[in-house]
Amino acid sequence: ESLRDNVDITPEEFYRRLKTVKDTLPTTSQPSAGAFREFYEAIAKEADAIISIHISADLSGTVASALQARDMLPHIPIYVVDSRFTSMAQGYIVLEAARAAEAGASPEEIVAVAESIIPKMRVYFAVDTLRYLHMGGRIGGGAAFLGTALDIKPILELRGGKIEAAGKARTMKRAAAKLVDLLVEQLGEGTRIRAATIGAAAPEAAQELAEQIQRRFECVEMYVTDLSPVIGTHVGPGTIGAMGYPV
Repeated sequence: ESLRDNVDITPEEFYRRLKTVKDTLPTTSQPSAGAFREFYEAIAKEADAIISIHISADLSGTVASALQARDMLPHIPIYVVDSRFTSMAQGYIVLEAARAAEAGASPEEIVAVAESIIPKMRVYFAVDTLRYLHMGGRIGGGAAFLGTALDIKPILELRGGKIEAAGKARTMKRAAAKLVDLLVEQLGEGTRIRAATIGAAAPEAAQELAEQIQRRFECVEMYVTDLSPVIGTHVGPGTIGAMGYPV
């Protein structure tokens, strides 16, 4: 089957099915340049310019598809932005761009606003099981077995468009606390921030994580969201994440 994320299948249904996978993960793919072209042409009928903000080019070929489509349509002003992030970290960059657009900024000013958020954003997440990272070829079998035997929960950071190791914990509860500590370490206790948490089939854990963040920061905006299946297929159900940036 070929299914479109959040169109043909919901995150809830995806994670329910992912839990039944034996030894082969679903594969993911970006939209084609042709799909982008059709979408851009439709938008251009009502827009003066298009600002197209996407998942990190180091994690997906989406930016490449968008650039190909832009080059097919030289008569339409299209600005393609590599957010360097995904999930709600990318979402906030989109929201800041939309706020600038509503305030009457020019396309170039909107792009500058979007890109100004990228260096300020911090994203950390914890994986409940190493099974999916192993199945996807991200770690070897020995590391997966040892980590599972010791019940180690890897803590990772999305930085510079790439995923880096940031620590580990023995339980998901401790991992959640570590995610908040890392945000505090980077942004400062009590700082005024916009923040979000994500969960892969873990809404209660994501909500609890959001409440922990709100106790440590002055949150002017907070979202609790589902982790997209496009990312969730590689990290698996139970993954939680925290992200934020100063305002």
